[in-house]
Amino acid sequence: MNYLTQDKLVIVGAAGMIGSNMAQTAIMMGLTPHICLYDPYEPGLKGVAEELNQCGFEGLNLTYTSDIAEALKDAKYIVNSGGAARKAGMTREDLLKGNAAIAEEFGKNVRQYCPDVKHIVVIFNPADITGLITLLYSGLKPSQVSTLAALDSTRLRNELAKWFKQPADNIVNCRTYGGHGEQMAVFSSTTKVNGRPLVDFIGTEELPADEWDKLRQRVVQGGKAIIDLRGRSSFQSPAYLSIEMIAATMGGRMFRWPVGTYVNNSRFRHIMMAMETTVDKNGVTVQPFSGTPEEEAELDKSYRHLCELRDEVIAMGVMPPVDQWGELNPNLMQPTAPDAC
Repeated sequence: MNYLTQDKLVIVGAAGMIGSNMAQTAIMMGLTPHICLYDPYEPGLKGVAEELNQCGFEGLNLTYTSDIAEALKDAKYIVNSGGAARKAGMTREDLLKGNAAIAEEFGKNVRQYCPDVKHIVVIFNPADITGLITLLYSGLKPSQVSTLAALDSTRLRNELAKWFKQPADNIVNCRTYGGHGEQMAVFSSTTKVNGRPLVDFIGTEELPADEWDKLRQRVVQGGKAIIDLRGRSSFQSPAYLSIEMIAATMGGRMFRWPVGTYVNNSRFRHIMMAMETTVDKNGVTVQPFSGTPEEEAELDKSYRHLCELRDEVIAMGVMPPVDQWGELNPNLMQPTAPDAC
């Protein structure tokens, strides 16, 4: 098999459903032969490794360990799903305190054991905050740490494809920005359906305004709907999309969706949020975008909500005040995005 890279990829949280799916997806996509599985739950971890080895993959150097130092040694790429899972009745924000502490420890471990890592994707919730904490404590550049935000945009495409009874490929440039949570900003002005702007449909017989509002709500509640249907949180979609993201940083095909990234400009200050980006071997780069006044207002509201979560974590003592971040990671005090987004 021709691999994208020979560098080591570490899957953190590999004993879980997301982690194990990520590992299999990475193998099947041919990212690298050198994959290390890490999870503190050793029996489950060993079970995942056994199953993957029983698949009969060729040319694979699969290792596993419950020792974080061993897992991260010489790691060049990491995808981390190692937080607590969202359960029925919980919002992503309900996971804040416990997963914030996990992200802090992870960031410190990266700094200690693999400071030369090229890119990290963080996907455990609330990902905007856990990614921010990881970035702060790892000491990495903002371009080197990203979070999974694409799932909201793919859910928008799915809902539109069902409504219009169209193949999903006919629904292009679906976009949600801001937080990966209940306060996300759903954009309609970017999307086209069979080449026609989605905004041309909204408020007509083809997509009445009240039906568009219901559709948007289904997007926002997409994760809850999966829990209601399956009795557990999503694992197939976040696993696939996160591996697509890390593949792009390895030099694979362009990532097609928004990415959660660190933003520091005149409009959005010291926050991790979903933005329009390019993702390649240089990491994540924020690109300018714009929406209608209503969409921009939604984005500002989402940003304020993320600031509240960030400040709550600061009040917990997990992160220091923003004006002290430069002492932990000087990379965070520089502008990282265009002022006009």
